[in-house]
Amino acid sequence: MIPIIIPAYEPDIRMLGLLEKLKESKLGPIVIVNDGSGSDYDEIFAKADKLISGNGIILRHESNCGKGRALKTAFAYVLQEYPEAVGLVTADSDGQHSPECICAVKESLLEHRDSLILGVRSFDSEEIPWKSSFGNKLTMKVLGYASGLHVSDTQTGLRGIPIHFVKELLDVQGERFEFEMNMLLESVGRYPIEEVKIQTIYDSKENHQTHFNPVVDSWKIYKILLIKFIKYIFASVSSCLIDIGLFALLCHFLRGKEHYIIICTVIARVVSATYNYSINYKIVFKSKSNVYKAALKYFILAIIQMTLSASFVSLCCLVIHLTPEWLVKVVIDTILFFVSYYIQQQFVFKDKRV
Repeated sequence: MIPIIIPAYEPDIRMLGLLEKLKESKLGPIVIVNDGSGSDYDEIFAKADKLISGNGIILRHESNCGKGRALKTAFAYVLQEYPEAVGLVTADSDGQHSPECICAVKESLLEHRDSLILGVRSFDSEEIPWKSSFGNKLTMKVLGYASGLHVSDTQTGLRGIPIHFVKELLDVQGERFEFEMNMLLESVGRYPIEEVKIQTIYDSKENHQTHFNPVVDSWKIYKILLIKFIKYIFASVSSCLIDIGLFALLCHFLRGKEHYIIICTVIARVVSATYNYSINYKIVFKSKSNVYKAALKYFILAIIQMTLSASFVSLCCLVIHLTPEWLVKVVIDTILFFVSYYIQQQFVFKDKRV
């Protein structure tokens, strides 16, 4: 069983059209969440109730709580009422998702029961409203850089979610549109993502109605990625200060001795790497991977990075005669910083569930 979840805030007849088609396709059960739409929409929901009678339910928020909260309300209901469900499919109420596309995502979830399924649209068509096309393409680039997650459609509301991931999502932050971004970030390294190409449906570029605010809601989405990257920068900068400070101090006392740069690099890097690993594991990446496996991979990376740092700094200082040593080290380690971020994200702190 795979329930269909439809969060709805001030819906129109497009939702009724979708429900009629879902009824004809015998898809369901259907869980609709009336997210505080108000009395003006009672008639719409009354008709919706008749369309899903015997094959679903309408849950209600007294006031508008946001799409994220509406999804969580439906998730909790499914977990309680449909314990045999292998997962669920979320769809929007504005007619963007056809029953055929919903069915395709459902079938993909049945085939890949441990994966997050995304119904992805093409954003190259002239029929796509500019703010949807621009917002999604920009978010894809930001998401790819900040998290290493590369998907074709970051804002799609058509998703197939395995039931064990549904349970975890109840505790994920985000009450509005940012919840869907958090869902993607939570899947990184833990749940494979399968993409299903779907039809792109809009009434028109000018008339398509959406409750997504391109400024306010985009900021909430980007803030999530920004905070994560700021945490990584803090962890890296603070460990770098420890590394460089200890390196400079040791160089002061050991300068002139054989291989003193390598010795100073090793000692400083061991101390700073231990500190950096702890911060990245617990705070930056919030890894759920095995702490010992992650530590092993991290310190292998640290050894490689340390070797490269020592080699390049030695080459620049002793062969090319660049000084001071600490400034050369800053330049070299800044380059290695970006490489290390990608490797940590993609290989070190991943907790892949397959």
